[in-house]
Formats: sequence, structure tokens, C-alpha cells
Amino acid sequence: LHVRSRRQRQMCIRDRCGSVKLENTPPFKFKKASYNNWIGGQPGVRGTIVEIELMESSNIDFDSIFFRNKSTKVEINTANGKTLLIGHFNTSKKQNRDLILDADVTKEMKNTLPVVKKFPFQLKEDEAILSYKLGDKINYFKIEDIEKAKPVFFPRANKG
Repeated sequence: LHVRSRRQRQMCIRDRCGSVKLENTPPFKFKKASYNNWIGGQPGVRGTIVEIELMESSNIDFDSIFFRNKSTKVEINTANGKTLLIGHFNTSKKQNRDLILDADVTKEMKNTLPVVKKFPFQLKEDEAILSYKLGDKINYFKIEDIEKAKPVFFPRANKG
């Protein structure tokens, strides 16, 4: 192959492997999408819930929601004539209690390295990606302008 053709071909292969094609017209319609942050009764326990209300119930196999550099499996909740796609995201600041800190560096070498996964999408603060399956193919749809709902605070449980 000519050098220029080879370079274009390599770019195409890289683009295909490195990016995900978003669907413009998914086989479902949604009424609204919102998220709210919650804070638990214990210090440092917190999370975010993303809710996507569908216009009508659907037989589509919804898979995951990607939001703010995290992903989670979709939970489907159908009640009171509404179908909600829900994603629960844990944003707690947990410390690794198995971490070895010692003056002897050889003991610290037993610590495991954190697994860092590359997030597959570049999203704004109010955007999410919903993945769903049609047949054997996984499709992706971007939801924009997600409303921020009021935060939810859970009281601390009394020990008694």
C-alpha cells in the first residue's frame, strides 16, 4: 500500500477500536431524565441516583448507564404506570483498610495496585450514556441536559 493509504487505513482501524458509535434515533423515547445526590447516615457514605423515565414500557434489553466517569447496570422499575430506568452510583470515599503502611518498604510491596479502568466516553456533568441490546448488538444513546434534583439526606441511625 501507498504510505498515505496505509496511514489512513491505520487511522480508520484505530478510530473503530477506540470509539463507540452513538445512536441518534433509539427505538425508545424518554419523558425526562434526572439525577440526585444522596448522603447516608454514616460519615463518607454517599452516592448518586440517575432516573430515566420512559414514555412507554419497552421490551428493550437495557444494560448500563454511564455517568460522571462511572458505570452501573440498569435497574428497571415499573410502578404507577411509569417505567423508570435507574442507575445507582456509589460515590463514597472509602479507604482501603487492607493497605500496609510500614517503615520497612518490603512489607509495603505486598499492597495491590488499584485497577484503573479507562472511561469510554467524554461527557459533560449533565450527560449520560444508556446502553441497550438489540439482538446481539450493544447500542449506545447519549442523554443530554439531565436535571439535577434536590439532594436526599438519610439520618444517622441511633444505636440503641
